[in-house]
Amino acid sequence: MSHSGKKKLILPLAGLVVCIFIGLGIYYYVNHLLTSPITIENIKIDSQAALKLNLLEQVSKKNGVTEWELKASSATLLKEEDKAILENVDAIFYTKEKTKVNLTADRGILQTKTHDLTLRKNVIVRYQTYTLRSETLHYDKKPHIIHTDSRVLIEDGESTLEADAMVTELNENRITFKGHVKGNFSENFELP
Repeated sequence: MSHSGKKKLILPLAGLVVCIFIGLGIYYYVNHLLTSPITIENIKIDSQAALKLNLLEQVSKKNGVTEWELKASSATLLKEEDKAILENVDAIFYTKEKTKVNLTADRGILQTKTHDLTLRKNVIVRYQTYTLRSETLHYDKKPHIIHTDSRVLIEDGESTLEADAMVTELNENRITFKGHVKGNFSENFELP
């Protein structure tokens, strides 16, 4: 075989050997990546939480009658405290006449045994044409009342009413304002 013929044969064989070594190197590197254990860092473990949910929906009924419906974008059920920490709460409460009272809040705590509810931050209650705003609000299931000791503001578009505290008896359609109560009323203003 001539010198030029050997070059023609050696060059492709050398290229083939180089490609085989590169292929083997890639195979072993990928195999090593796939078989080595994965280490995850910076994980926060909530030792108090028994369960975390991305979405919570709950309905409370008494004698077959729906009292309220509750939705939250997330819920953390705490192990030993019988409560759920809620985020982005949206609730509907029903009066005896089945009128809806809509309520939203940034955060809430649901007592899982009693179904009492405490809402905090940007609490807004809508009933018919009225909007109530407060920083905290409490719902007690057994008497079916909503109450707060935080300042409340009620608006209907034309009139406003402010008070230091409030109690709403849902079954009686009665609202009681306490503390320093003041308001600006239009001629058409009527409390719910």
